[in-house]
Amino acid sequence: MSNTTSQTHSAPSLIGRAGGESAGSSSLKSTIAVSLNNYLDAGAIVAGASGITLWQNYLGLSEMHLGWLNAISANALGAAIGAIIGGFLADKFGRKFIFTYNLLVYMTGVLIVMLSVNFPMLLCGFLITGISVGVGVPASWTYISESSEVNNRGRNICISQMSWGLGPMIILLFGMLFAPGGYLYGFVESVAHAVIGADAAETAVQVFSSRVVFCTLFVVAFIAWTLQRQLEESKEFTASKEKKSGIVDNIKLLFTNQIAVKTAAYLAVIYLTWNLVASVMGFFLPHIYETAGGVTNEQANWLSCVLWFCTVATTAVLSLFIDRTSHKLVYVLGLLFAIAPWAMVVTTGIGSAASLWAFAILWGIEGGLSVQIFYALWGSELFPAKFRAGAQGLMFFVVRGLSAVWGLIFTYIYGENGEGFTLAAYCMIALLVISLIVGVIGAPNTRGKSLAQITRERYGDSV
Repeated sequence: MSNTTSQTHSAPSLIGRAGGESAGSSSLKSTIAVSLNNYLDAGAIVAGASGITLWQNYLGLSEMHLGWLNAISANALGAAIGAIIGGFLADKFGRKFIFTYNLLVYMTGVLIVMLSVNFPMLLCGFLITGISVGVGVPASWTYISESSEVNNRGRNICISQMSWGLGPMIILLFGMLFAPGGYLYGFVESVAHAVIGADAAETAVQVFSSRVVFCTLFVVAFIAWTLQRQLEESKEFTASKEKKSGIVDNIKLLFTNQIAVKTAAYLAVIYLTWNLVASVMGFFLPHIYETAGGVTNEQANWLSCVLWFCTVATTAVLSLFIDRTSHKLVYVLGLLFAIAPWAMVVTTGIGSAASLWAFAILWGIEGGLSVQIFYALWGSELFPAKFRAGAQGLMFFVVRGLSAVWGLIFTYIYGENGEGFTLAAYCMIALLVISLIVGVIGAPNTRGKSLAQITRERYGDSV
């Protein structure tokens, strides 16, 4: 099978190719539709993080409560549970099956958060939203790779990563506009008083800004669900179904094929060590800015917003040349930018405005070159179609599950007011160095090859 025929797919009914459109344009449109899942993934994490102080004040939550919210959310355990379910479902019933139903679950979880009046409701909403995020991740990355042309696969994964950065940036902007003191807080107050009464407690009114932010995620999820329902099934998946195999058979093959086991171990290590750091950054960063950095909630959100802007801008630049340059070189650069801000913490601290801005910008650039880009790319390249999504779901389960445990441990290391921040920074550096070393040693050479070619080179005709 030639590179072209193995990677060029027929167009979706609404967002597919028309007339003289190029194949690259076709895959770009389907990539954008599916990438909305990444917007919703990161958006859910940051929506919770940006408003966590408001929920803490409203419900009287402790640091332990915050740790549990992080642990079961889209940032960790919720996504882990969803990923292992969604990955194997996507291999059994198809990528389109996930796109047809999963975002209905996401909208349910977001709605529960919007209506929460106590900690169990808030916890339940975070968990359901997180599970949906996990279900969608392996299907999304798999579909993007399978619907991409050989010379656009890296670009399309970068577009997906850009969506992952746009979500937090936009959600943070909404958070600042609707937060107490924001330009649109008057609207929030009017809505809150109309719903819960004019004599409502101030904390109950303020938390409505977070409810409104989650409402924007509900709207985007509905739009994404409408678009994704019209996607056609991946031809890679359709072809793999001609070889009759069930979920149990695919799981057995994944765990018994030595190449698949080694590949899963490699990807899990590089993604886990990076994600343990990134998960803390994604959920706790505004809280860290406020406690360790001594800034206001609004200032913390501005710093985070700039961070995500740097991520989006860096990824946009990377998308222009990732398919034509050394993946190993970009991987190394990304980890160096990741280590730099934490090295700064242990040497100069982040007590000044200059160091806070440097911390945000450096980590933002890292986000645009991050391990997650290569995990998504290699995870969808290095496994055969019949258990491609399932393998990603399994690894995502391990990574986000351990990230949930780490989130609880981090709250103890960090302390109530950031007194353990320096020790936490040393832990972050150690994790990132492991990701750097292991990643460089095992980096595959897949650039410019079709998925079919990569599968044949790695597995022969055994799968």
